[in-house]
Amino acid sequence: MIDRRAIEAMIPHKGGMCLWDAVTGWDERSVRLRSATHRDPANPLRGDDRLRAIHLCEYGAQAMAVHGGLRGAASGGEPKVGFLVALRDVQLHVGRIDDLPGDLACEAELLAESPASQQYVFRVLHEGTLLAEGRAAVMLQG
Repeated sequence: MIDRRAIEAMIPHKGGMCLWDAVTGWDERSVRLRSATHRDPANPLRGDDRLRAIHLCEYGAQAMAVHGGLRGAASGGEPKVGFLVALRDVQLHVGRIDDLPGDLACEAELLAESPASQQYVFRVLHEGTLLAEGRAAVMLQG
């Protein structure tokens, strides 16, 4: 298993802004992760003492970044820096997530890529129940 320290080494998000605790599996096309950060009262995404479901889009985007980091390391190179440019077909199935007792799980799958961009689909679950899903497009630098 790939832990939080290794995740932080792969993505620009550090400390409290690193939302994933572990990679539970991955291959060239997809990644699976888990997190308990939604229960942390110090989570920097919280507002009004809540963590709203809309923030699951950031969890999905970071899952994509982790996948890019894993792919880059596996190929012996550095991952390209990516910028989230679009979210599509996002569906939120709950209003908030800070009150969920178990860990979050995420599955992100690479749908398409070119030298300049990538498109992923992501799903975030809690104890097998779908919380959020959507597609995201990333523009790659360099």
